[in-house]
Order: sequence, then C-alpha cells, then structure tokens
Amino acid sequence: MAGMQELFDTPASSLNSFVNQWLQPCRDWKEEVQEVVRTVEQFLRQEHFQGEHGLDQEVRVLKVVKVGSFGNGTVLRSTRDVELVVFLSCFRSFQEEVKYHRDVLRLLWKKVGCSQDLLDLGLEDPRVAQGVPDTLVFTIYTKQTMEPITVTIWPAYRALGSSVLNSEPPPEVYVSLIEACGDPGNFFASFSELQKNFVKYQPTKLKSLLRLVKHWYQEYVRARCPRANLPPVYALELLTIYAWEMGTQKDKNFMLDEGLATVMELLRQYEHICIYWTTYYTFQNPVIKDFLRKQFQKPRPIILDPADPTHNVAEGYRWDIVAQRAAQCLKQDCCFENREMPVPTWNVKRARDIQVTVEQWGCPDWTLLVNPYESIKTIKEKMQRGPAYPGQQRLSFQEPGSERQLLRSGSCLADYGIFFNIRIYRLQTVSTEMQVFVQKPDGGSHAYAVQPDSCVWALKQQIECQQGLPEKQQLLQFQGEVLHDWWDLGCYGIQDSDTLVLSLKAQFPAN
Repeated sequence: MAGMQELFDTPASSLNSFVNQWLQPCRDWKEEVQEVVRTVEQFLRQEHFQGEHGLDQEVRVLKVVKVGSFGNGTVLRSTRDVELVVFLSCFRSFQEEVKYHRDVLRLLWKKVGCSQDLLDLGLEDPRVAQGVPDTLVFTIYTKQTMEPITVTIWPAYRALGSSVLNSEPPPEVYVSLIEACGDPGNFFASFSELQKNFVKYQPTKLKSLLRLVKHWYQEYVRARCPRANLPPVYALELLTIYAWEMGTQKDKNFMLDEGLATVMELLRQYEHICIYWTTYYTFQNPVIKDFLRKQFQKPRPIILDPADPTHNVAEGYRWDIVAQRAAQCLKQDCCFENREMPVPTWNVKRARDIQVTVEQWGCPDWTLLVNPYESIKTIKEKMQRGPAYPGQQRLSFQEPGSERQLLRSGSCLADYGIFFNIRIYRLQTVSTEMQVFVQKPDGGSHAYAVQPDSCVWALKQQIECQQGLPEKQQLLQFQGEVLHDWWDLGCYGIQDSDTLVLSLKAQFPAN
C-alpha cells in the first residue's frame, strides 16, 4: 500500500472517501482472486480421494463454501487470503470429524501437491497448519501480478444438512454440538454458511464500517504487535455489527465516523462486553439454555459466535493491547470534527437488556426490563414504583442445581453472570429481620424473613403457610445438624442469607 493515506491523518468527515479510495477491492483484483478460487474449487469437486491413513472409504466433497472476508463481502483491497470450507462425506458426526480430521488433511495435502492445474497456477508450499482445528494451507502466485494468494482449506462435517436456512436450525444440531465436547471453536467450520450469511447480507454502509475497523486493526494493532496473541478479525466484525445494531437500531444511513468512534469506545471497555445473538439458537431448549448460562459466567469479554454457541471468539486474547490502541485512535483526526470536537458516539450498552420476572409470595408476578450492568439498588428502586409493600427489599435468585443466592445492592446482575432472562424472588423485611433460604426436597429453595432470635418452630409455621407442608412433618437441618423446634435460630449460628435444608420426617407405623 505504498503511498496510501494514513487513517489517523484522515479527517472524520472524509472517512467515506477514504474507504472508497483505499479499502474497497478493485475489479482486476477480484477477478484475479476469483480465478484462483474457481480452480481450487474445481479441483476439490472433481478429484476422487481414496481413503487411506485409517480411512477405509472413498472421500467425496459434498460442498465447497467461500468463507472469511472474501466470502462475506468485507475483504480489504490489501488482503490476499482466501478461506474455503470443504464439507466431506466421511464426516457423519462431530465425533467422526475429530477421528478422521488429520487423516483427511494428509490426504488433501498429497492430492494438492500432485494437481497439475494448481501447479500451473503457481502452487507453492502446501502444508498442514496447526490451529483450532488444523487446516491445509498453500500459496499460489498468479500469472498477472505474480503476487502470492494464500489459500486455507477447512475440512468439516456438514452438520446443517443439504440446505442452509437463514432462520433457526433444528435445536438438535446444537445439542449434538454441545454433547460432542470439542474444544471451543473446533467445529465452527460446520456452521460457516450461517456465519457467512450473518455478515454477507448486512447493509452496504455497515460493510464500509467493517472494512474501516478491520483496516485500523491490521495497520495499527496487528502490524505493530506481530507476536501478541491478538483476537481474530471475526471478533472485531461481530463487535462492530453489535455496535451498529444497538447504537442505530439498524439504521442503514449512519455516520461512518460515529460508528468508528463507538467501536473504539467499546474496545476501551472490553472487560464489560457480553455480546450474543439469538438468530440461530435460543434459550428455549434446556440443554442449550444450561450451556449458555455457563458461557455467560465466564470472564469477559464474551462475544459468542451467532452460529456456534460453544465458541466465545473473544476468549483468551490480549484485549488490553487492543484497548490501548483504541484509546490512541480516539485521539486522532479520524475521530475528531475539524480537529477540535470529538466525534459523538452512539449510546451502546455493553450487554443487551434482559427481562426480569419478580416473584413474591401473595403477589402476582411482575416483569421489568433491566440491563445486567444496572446496580441491584437501581433495580430495587424500579420495583418501588411497581407493586411494592412497606419494608426493606431482599432479592435472591437460584440457578438449577445450585443454592439460592442473595443479590446484594452494591452489585449488579452481571457480577453473578446473569445476562439472560431470569426469575428472581423478592422478600419484604423490616430493619431487624434477616433472610434465610430453605432448600426444599425437590432441590428448589425459598426465602423467608425471620428475626435472629426467632425459634425454629416459628420458621416451620411460615413454611407450612407458604408450601402447605405441616410443620410436624418438617425436618430442618443447618450444616448437617438437626434443628429443634424451641431453640432459637441464633443458637445454631444461623446468619443472614444462610441456607437451611428441609426434608420430610420419616413416617413410622402406629403400634
């Protein structure tokens, strides 16, 4: 890119022309790359791969898909990388893909090196590259410009079948993915058509913003920190799409400089990012829902692949370096109006709003919309404007298979890994009362307001009133010790937010 204008020296008002002049790929370049891709695709479709190295069957190519920036229409002029996903007949499950993946790569490597059509194109250095998963990589030098084009091939299991829907696939596909227990992202190529469509059919203006962000990332982050473990470009693409969706409500006519500045601001606060979509998978299936809950409890940033819930594309990278470079970008001409006023940014929340259903004994359920980063204190204030009762509010929630937890006023839902619709329990107390949780025989739990000097029998009466279980049939334990009816709770060291275990007394036949 000799003589190319620097992004940092480009005024914010000129970013549209900067993209058109320097980032959009030219026609000759497209035709050159497409000729290489056509030749490789033809080789893959027509070649017969006889099984070996543990494969006892003929391997047929079911479909070849152009993916990555070249496939989804956001490629930069300077990019000379092409990525192809090859769906193969020998993979009939995720488990078989793991079993035969390396054998298939060796088979492809052998065939590519002997292909006269590819050798005529200038084939060089075919090799198996280690990654998640491993791939076949080779270089082709084109006749017109003699510039190298790097081709990467991903063998994959065709999990979505013969047709790809733009809507939600059957949940069984994702259940089988989760149960396969592969490394995160190991099977992402199986969902490449959904990933491609997710980006490819975005508005043209958004693709200009994607190119702008990717150019900044390549020139001012990757090029200056070549040895750092930096996030993949796909993570930046998804974050940019999220910023546009949330900041403009999917408006196709937006200001490019505002979009760039907004993405930089988001990157500066990467530790609070939790991004996901429900385009292709949702919380409706219990297996998927439980898996997503666990994903959201991991350290942030979290950017879940919209086509693969097992793949947090942001996990394990040096986002601190990206944040430092983003802060630097915000000080440059590209983020300033007339070199005086910073470009305004969109109002983008670091996580989507969620629906909280409030449950309280004796009251109808009440639903409100909150952000996971709102403080619990703020949520309580919202509740005061709803069906409130005198006294202090105590909020708690319970994950399946876990003990009930108190939501503390100084925290937020994000601190508990809550980024999804949830039911919480509200308990009204007076200043001298404390809250205790009682775990029921079925594994659920309930909260009760009690005085520290209340006797166990008084708590049992509350349980009978709430659950309909006669107090004579109740057996309460704390830390393995059975509680006696007329002893005070304080005698057992029971404190605020402690959990007691409720079980049924054994019934003995009358003599």
